[in-house]
Amino acid sequence: MKQLRYVTHVVIDALYTFLADDGWAIASHIALSTLMALFPFLIVLTSLAGFFGSKQLADQAVGLLLQVWPQQVADSLSGEIHDVLTTTRGDILTIGAVLAVYFASNGVEALRVALNRAYAVPEPRSWYWLRLESIGYTLVAAVTSLAMAFLIVLGPLIIEAGRRYIPFFVESNESLLNTARYGITILALVVALFILHAWLPAGRRSFLQIVPGIVFTVVASLLSGIGFGMYLARFANNYVTMYAGLASVVIALVFLYFIAAIFVFGGELNAAIIKSRLPRDGTLQAAQLPARAETPV
Repeated sequence: MKQLRYVTHVVIDALYTFLADDGWAIASHIALSTLMALFPFLIVLTSLAGFFGSKQLADQAVGLLLQVWPQQVADSLSGEIHDVLTTTRGDILTIGAVLAVYFASNGVEALRVALNRAYAVPEPRSWYWLRLESIGYTLVAAVTSLAMAFLIVLGPLIIEAGRRYIPFFVESNESLLNTARYGITILALVVALFILHAWLPAGRRSFLQIVPGIVFTVVASLLSGIGFGMYLARFANNYVTMYAGLASVVIALVFLYFIAAIFVFGGELNAAIIKSRLPRDGTLQAAQLPARAETPV
């Protein structure tokens, strides 16, 4: 009973701070920034894939990124994404590619603003350092996506080799590859969330302090995707009737809005748990200060 009261108190506190911190408005900012950063990110992805000598990796990487999206949402953007991936571009170091990296990093900046507000920490770092850091995260995400896509490309070869040495290894390639795609995508999502919560906002948080929000974000996002997909299966025509040619964009934006709200609440949940374990004279900001080595007097 005591544990139930504690959980209820933490959830109510997280919900209150989510509303007090304008969580819905921040979620809309993240959703719009993410959608606007998506296509510049795809340009970066395609340029990097061409630089490494295989533009097919970009197709595989996008397939992984959209693997856990509802089918209707992914389909609504598939035409535009195909156009971006198949457009011929120049070298990776052109001005257009540099601008694409810059605009793609706006999505990371939106996540930083949300987490700084959720964890109630002021941002002491300079704006140019934050932008360079966001660009670094964007490039790492692009390279990681290509690396995961490369593993998927090698999947059939690995399965065939496994069948030679493991007699009972009889599952179909398609079944195993689909399982691998989901597993790799979810693993990448979990790792990305750990990096975002631990290092993107100001201050420092321990591994255990950020686990609850990450678990909530992963589970709630998957359930939200399933629920939104079921909703679209019945009522997708409503969007077409109301928004006409903008229906695909609005569908993607609404989905990203829900996911962004879940992400922000995950940060608020972590902050509420940290606050609940503070001593009476402790503050949330002080609990997230980097540990400093003591200097002898």
